Amino acid sequence: YGAEVTGVCSTTNLELVRSLGADKVIDHTKEDFTRDYQKYDVVFDAVGKSSFSRCKNLLKQRGIYFSTELGFLVQNPFLALWTSKFGSKKVMFPFPKYTKQDVLFFKKLIEEGKLKAVIDRSYPLEQIVEAYRYVEKGHKKGNVVITVRHNNKI
Repeated sequence: YGAEVTGVCSTTNLELVRSLGADKVIDHTKEDFTRDYQKYDVVFDAVGKSSFSRCKNLLKQRGIYFSTELGFLVQNPFLALWTSKFGSKKVMFPFPKYTKQDVLFFKKLIEEGKLKAVIDRSYPLEQIVEAYRYVEKGHKKGNVVITVRHNNKI
C-alpha cells in the first residue's frame, strides 16, 4: 500500500520484524527510537510499551499516535478525546467496531500473504494460567493462542 515502515524491537526480534516487511528496524536495546530524526505520519504502539508523550516528537503535523493499550492510568482513551479537539497531533485508541467489510478485507490480505499472523505459542484451555504467566513475562514473539476443544475437536 506504499507505506514505508520502521519497526522497533529488541535484538532477539530483529529478523522477525524484517521478515514481516519492515523497511527499517531499530533495536530499542541499543538506541532510543524516540530520538530518531525521521518524522512519521503514524506511530503504532502494538505492545503498549511507549506513550504519546514519548512519541509525539516523532509525529509530523497532523500525525497520529495509535495504541492498542489503555496506557498509564488509563490515559489513552482520554488523550484520544482531548487531542481530537485540541492540537495538531492525535491519539487514537481502538474501540473495535468491525464490519463484515472489514473482516473480508483482512481475509483478503491474509489470503494474499500481505498480513501475517505471528503465533508464538499455543496452550490448551486447561493451561490458561501457564499461558497468562508466559505472556506476563513480556518476552513473547507474536500471539499466544488458547485452544478450546469440544468433543476432542478444536
